[in-house]
Amino acid sequence: MLMACRESTQAPMTETTALNQQWLDNAQYTVDAIRLYEKVYGEDFVSPGGCELSSELIRQLELEPGQRVLDAGCGLGSSSFLMADVYDVHVTGIDLSMNMLALARARLALKSLRGRVELKQKDCMTLTCSDTYDAIYSRDVFLHIADKLTLFSVLHRALKARGRLLFTDYACGPLPWHPDFHEYVDARGYQLQSAQGYTALLEQAGFQSVSVADRTEQFIGILQQDLQTIAGLDLERQAKQSLATSWQAKLERAMRGDHRWVVASARASSGQCGVNR
Repeated sequence: MLMACRESTQAPMTETTALNQQWLDNAQYTVDAIRLYEKVYGEDFVSPGGCELSSELIRQLELEPGQRVLDAGCGLGSSSFLMADVYDVHVTGIDLSMNMLALARARLALKSLRGRVELKQKDCMTLTCSDTYDAIYSRDVFLHIADKLTLFSVLHRALKARGRLLFTDYACGPLPWHPDFHEYVDARGYQLQSAQGYTALLEQAGFQSVSVADRTEQFIGILQQDLQTIAGLDLERQAKQSLATSWQAKLERAMRGDHRWVVASARASSGQCGVNR
């Protein structure tokens, strides 16, 4: 029996969540920064690979009409809109950033999705629902979360038996890292895992059929294409140079092997086998 996830549109936040939200909106995801990301990735998109890669990943979820999907860290709502429109599913998109959500809600109002997408300010660590979602999807969000075992336990509980989790995330190579990568991670407050670390954490949280693929070579190709896109943007010179410098530094960190990128998929356990069932 479906147990509804009774979460308000804007749930009360813990002190830590509120501080994280303020940092995101005032530092990494200001409205101006979001719009620059969007110029690189495409309209409504703020994740590597834009619409093309998002469509490829979503196909792997094998969604069926009427299913319920959680988009954890929905950003501008691009993937939520895509899943609802193409697969006729109901999507709950959650994000901490009020800047992202304000833009996403304005765009949702212009789309004919017949109530199939709802957007909430919510920390995925505080989800209390169980056996609710057929699939959970996330793009480059979990790098912000330190306690990944608790995160995956929460997501496992929120999924129906055999429900699928699919996410991409920034990851890291083995120590020692180049000083530049240390500075980058510390400045962003990222909490990175290796591909092997993600595999172990997912299995420990009760997931089955775990696959964590290191797709850094693909990520490098995306960054190289992004640099070509940036070169063609009609931007003020200083803004354009700043954007290109940031992307070039990311490319160099990836080519050194410090900055990695993974695509992970897993299924919630069925019956009594999982730790959360």
